[in-house]
Amino acid sequence: MPPHADVLQWEHLPFPRSLPQFQKLFPDDAACARYLEGAKWPKGFVCPYCEEKGEPFRMTTRPNVLTCRSCRRQHSLTTGTVMQKTHSPLTTWFWGAYLVSSMTPGMSAMQFQRQLGLTRYETAFQILHKLRAGMVRQGRDRIGGNLARGDHVEIDETYIGGVTRGEGKGVHADDKTLVVAAVEVRTRPAKKGDKPMRRGGRYAGRLRLEIAPTRGAKSLTGFVEAAVEPGAMVITDAWGGYNGLAALGYQHLPVIESGRPEVAEEYLPIVHLVFSNLKAWLAGTHHGAISHKHLQTYLNEFTFRFNRRFYPFNAFRSLLGIGTNGEGPTYDGLYSGEWKHHSLANPHG
Repeated sequence: MPPHADVLQWEHLPFPRSLPQFQKLFPDDAACARYLEGAKWPKGFVCPYCEEKGEPFRMTTRPNVLTCRSCRRQHSLTTGTVMQKTHSPLTTWFWGAYLVSSMTPGMSAMQFQRQLGLTRYETAFQILHKLRAGMVRQGRDRIGGNLARGDHVEIDETYIGGVTRGEGKGVHADDKTLVVAAVEVRTRPAKKGDKPMRRGGRYAGRLRLEIAPTRGAKSLTGFVEAAVEPGAMVITDAWGGYNGLAALGYQHLPVIESGRPEVAEEYLPIVHLVFSNLKAWLAGTHHGAISHKHLQTYLNEFTFRFNRRFYPFNAFRSLLGIGTNGEGPTYDGLYSGEWKHHSLANPHG
């Protein structure tokens, strides 16, 4: 495999600190195509049609298309990825994926357009949302942690303010959307200099976020079943919507807060900190202007960044790789509402 592709296979190597550094690794479509080929076939090309092994025919004008020497059928390296059927250069996707995976605060479509020098806002918007579609891995594991070590899961809900555009409405109470979160809380002895995500030896593991239709039992327990491994220790407030968790096989600890912040700080500190960070991120990156129909994709993005905050290489590979979710949304599909963003309840879009 050529150096352009090989460098991203080693997690111990430092992730490029800037877009120009990254562009040196992937200066053209040919370098991007070699990386995709190496990721799909690390031991060499195997025709997806006739399963013949061996060096394929290559076209310098279309580096993302390989032709089998045996059956002569062509295969696009972008098939099965968010780049499928793209008319944009591979470098646009690679450089865009770098920006999305490396910029911790995230970015708006307008910022994305400026950074990549795209002429059309619609192109930037669609590429960005397709990359966000690649942030949800189908069949991802349920969270739970190590019960013997004292790990558990904190679960709570919050309301996220939204806007409704094009319908003559401003921001009203009925624009707010209910969001439920489950965060894995891992335990280890506290160390000097621990970051805020660690409270008294407890620190955040993996996160799941979902729009909840209601605060009813069907909605909340359905989320928990999809997000959390049965048998896990689950801590919630005393809201009745969680009453059925013990019957479903969870070790459920409901906490009566009764308006006492010190109780919430003791039993649900991590999930509340996650909500605080989520709202600050939405306000800072998107200025709070998130419509209900696009909110789940932003929740997916926050979850993706949170769960890979220590692993930028993995984040980049997940976006493009190589573990993607097919074609992703079209611009018309996003704005018509036909495209359904990936979620625990709707994993296939």
